[in-house]
Amino acid sequence: MDSPRWFDRSLPQTLQIATLLLYMNGIVTLLFSSFALLVILPAAAELVGAYGISNSKRWGYITAVIGAVFPLFILLINAVSFRISIFSLIFSNPLTLVFEIALVALLLHPQSREHQKIWFH
Repeated sequence: MDSPRWFDRSLPQTLQIATLLLYMNGIVTLLFSSFALLVILPAAAELVGAYGISNSKRWGYITAVIGAVFPLFILLINAVSFRISIFSLIFSNPLTLVFEIALVALLLHPQSREHQKIWFH
C-alpha cells in the first residue's frame, strides 16, 4: 500500500494546480479570516479535498469541488438577498473572485473529471 502523500506529481496539470490552489486557499482562509462556520467549513473542505486528490481518492475530489463551489454559491446568495449588483460584487474583491473561479474551472475541467473518473477509487 502506498504511503499517504501531500502532493502527487503524476496527476494531470489541471489537478496539480487545483491541489496547490486548494491548499493555499484553505490555509490563507483559516489564517486571515474570521472564525465563522460559513468560512471554516469551506476552507476545511478545500484542505481535506486537496489531501484526498493527492492520494487519488474520489471522496477527495468531491469534497474539493464542494469546498471550491461553496464560496461562489454564498457570494451569489448574498448578491440576491441583499440586492447587490453582480458588477459591484466583481469589482469589490476581483483577485479573490478570479482565484475562486479558476479553482472551480480547474476542478471541473474535462481532463480533471476524466482522470478522477478513471484513476480515483
